[in-house]
Amino acid sequence: MSDLQNLYQQVILDHAREKHGYGIAGDEAATSHQFNPTCGDEVTVGVRTAADGRILSIGWEGHGCSISTASASLLSDLVEETDRERLAASIAAFRELMHSKGALEGDEELLGDAVALAGVSKYVTRVKCAMLPWVALEDALLKSA
Repeated sequence: MSDLQNLYQQVILDHAREKHGYGIAGDEAATSHQFNPTCGDEVTVGVRTAADGRILSIGWEGHGCSISTASASLLSDLVEETDRERLAASIAAFRELMHSKGALEGDEELLGDAVALAGVSKYVTRVKCAMLPWVALEDALLKSA
């Protein structure tokens, strides 16, 4: 395994253990619950927005594999103080990365540390695990618009 793969694996394990953004405060503009019937992963994402529509933060709760948990944690780091346009671009870039089957490395400018999940795209059955919180956030944003 390359040094970069080892680093990415460590980032995923760290975020699975130390869940950034974990917890739903109750003051969210909207929430979305998503379930992956293939493996049983579940996540609820709540989004907090400012009056101008800017994303202040997200909170999340759920359970599942280290990939879905790390993905939610990485996403919460990426979202804070982001506008909807940039967030939409990040979600699109992550979706493209997850559907690349390992061909893309990911745009660190748009994805931050979430590029650590690039290797997941090689495993079709795990892509849904990584996408779950991103789909939940996308749905919550639609509800809060």
